[in-house]
Amino acid sequence: MYNLGIIGFGGMGHHHFEMLEKYPRLKVVGMFDVDPERNKFAESLGLIAYSSADELIVDENIDIVLVATTNEVHKELSVKAMAAGKHVICEKPVTITSQELQEIMDAAEKYKKVFTINHNRRTNKDFLLMKSNVEDGMIGDPYVIESRVEGSRGMPKGWRTLKHLGGGMMLDWGVHLIDQIMCMIDEKVVNVFCKMYSVHYPEVDDNFRLTMTFESGKTAHIEVGTNNYITHPRWHVLGSQGTLRIDDWDCRGNIVRCVEKENIWVDEIVYTKAGPTKTMAPRSEKSTETIEIFDASDEPWDVEFVRSIHVVYDQFLDAIDGKASLTITAEQAMRVMKVMEAAFESDKTTMAVKCEI
Repeated sequence: MYNLGIIGFGGMGHHHFEMLEKYPRLKVVGMFDVDPERNKFAESLGLIAYSSADELIVDENIDIVLVATTNEVHKELSVKAMAAGKHVICEKPVTITSQELQEIMDAAEKYKKVFTINHNRRTNKDFLLMKSNVEDGMIGDPYVIESRVEGSRGMPKGWRTLKHLGGGMMLDWGVHLIDQIMCMIDEKVVNVFCKMYSVHYPEVDDNFRLTMTFESGKTAHIEVGTNNYITHPRWHVLGSQGTLRIDDWDCRGNIVRCVEKENIWVDEIVYTKAGPTKTMAPRSEKSTETIEIFDASDEPWDVEFVRSIHVVYDQFLDAIDGKASLTITAEQAMRVMKVMEAAFESDKTTMAVKCEI
């Protein structure tokens, strides 16, 4: 049984506490937050409220530190904790820059501590459903993967709207969606193009459109929007033999795939509501099949969220115990960080960024 201390007891810090209450491998014993009200709240839950982050870090009763603060202090707190002999799990994004992440990696090596990141959305059902169908060859060879998360309520007020605290949608949601794609496509990213928008929040991006090209030519298109009143599908994947769509987090969608090639082009032009065409004429019904795809489990979302957090902690504690290597590594996070940095550069210069990431 390991003892966990949480630095930052806002939404995510409290979320970890709730998800770990019945987790058998560690116990949350204390926390610190810069907001005195959060400290009082934690005490009402039976936790020790430390007077400072440093007091928590040096407590010999703490084995592991969770860094769940605003993004600009992730590096400082992670390095301090490892220097004090603690293993560290950090909320995403792991840092604001790749240089800061390198300092964390250097500290983990120097102090011989295990460091991981809460990339729990690798276990989201919508992602795994898409990934399994594509990898099973249901649509042939995929060449474009479109991933979107969209809403219309803007961003939550507070630190997410402030640049110096690491706000904006690229660092908030983009980090997850890029991580999912890079876990699926085991290739170098060779080109990044991104357009960011500040529709309602002048300091940070509240919408962005990112295109990543991999060395084989596969393309991932990622969009995050907070001002979309009509949303796209969560996933839209083009393959050589079909198309996959998953509508939303309810994981309902379908695959339409080719079962009979139509290589014979008739001489007559086909008339559609858009006018005469040959190239865009609809296929005959017998040439395709439609397969409904959905998540058949009846698990509520809160059960899935608990499991996703436990998966992150399981691989973390297995590495601490020497049972297995980490599956969520700082090296993986570095690739994601460098893609995001290329995205910011692309938006600033309005040009694509060539790279080998």
